[in-house]
Amino acid sequence: MLHSMSGQAPPVPGAQAGAVWIDLDRATPAEARQVAQATGLRVPLREEVAEIETSSRLIKEGGALYLTTPMLSRADAGAPVMAPLGFVVSQDRLLTVRFAASNVVEHFAQDWREATARSGVHPFLGLLEALVDRLADVLEHLGGEMDLLSASLFQNGPTGSLSGKRRTDFLQATLASIGETGARVSQLRDSLLGLGRIVRFVAETQPDWVSPDDRRRLATLDHDVASLNDYDIQLQDRMQFLLDATLGFISIEQNDTIKVLTVVSIVGIPPTFIASMYGMNFHNMPELGWTYGYPYALTLIALSIAVPLGIFWRKGWL
Repeated sequence: MLHSMSGQAPPVPGAQAGAVWIDLDRATPAEARQVAQATGLRVPLREEVAEIETSSRLIKEGGALYLTTPMLSRADAGAPVMAPLGFVVSQDRLLTVRFAASNVVEHFAQDWREATARSGVHPFLGLLEALVDRLADVLEHLGGEMDLLSASLFQNGPTGSLSGKRRTDFLQATLASIGETGARVSQLRDSLLGLGRIVRFVAETQPDWVSPDDRRRLATLDHDVASLNDYDIQLQDRMQFLLDATLGFISIEQNDTIKVLTVVSIVGIPPTFIASMYGMNFHNMPELGWTYGYPYALTLIALSIAVPLGIFWRKGWL
């Protein structure tokens, strides 16, 4: 699908040639060829945009910059996914190459006014700023989710009010939530690193059509991305702490279960021995002729159970 920011969608070649910003949203090969013929710019294929090498993501070619980054986008089902996002920036225009829906790009396109643009770098910088703002909002949201996870974990862990299977189910659910949140934090870091490389590459390349004001905006973007990277690292550290704490609580649960089984096994050995011994029924066994032999055996069995339990209780093992 093609979106010409001059107002027509899908645009005709003439509109494409005069548009400052053309958005290729999951465009077909025919649409990509149409844009390339109208603008004289090469439209990168998905395989090119998805490359992971820095040398393939950041290219200066024929007076234009070909830039790509992984970006957290919205899938058709609404779940966030990582999809490559490409920029082709020249003095006259900007091409964006997308392979998934993006609320940021679509909202920015609604608010952007082409009449204010003097070159392709202006919508490009505005879009980068919108992407950075959105990533900052998502990071703040994930930080709030971690606060809730942390409070819930330490409130309802082994020392909390939950018991038995409910506590086990809670720890399993917490572990799954930590894994899901951690994956999103890692995805955001990939997006931030990609945006940071783009900003530094444009600043270092210094095309003639990038004005001093634009360079100041690039410097501000670089600082913003660096600060978000630091915050993302902090979230990753917090996530690792929550993961270690959850696994530690699960280990405590397992140790408690094993401890109970061990105590039961040890306590059961003496009465089993006594019952086995007096169950042999030898003719010359003195206790067989006792009037109180049976109560004696039962008392001995009870004492063999009570004494180990008392010892374990005093040592704090129970």
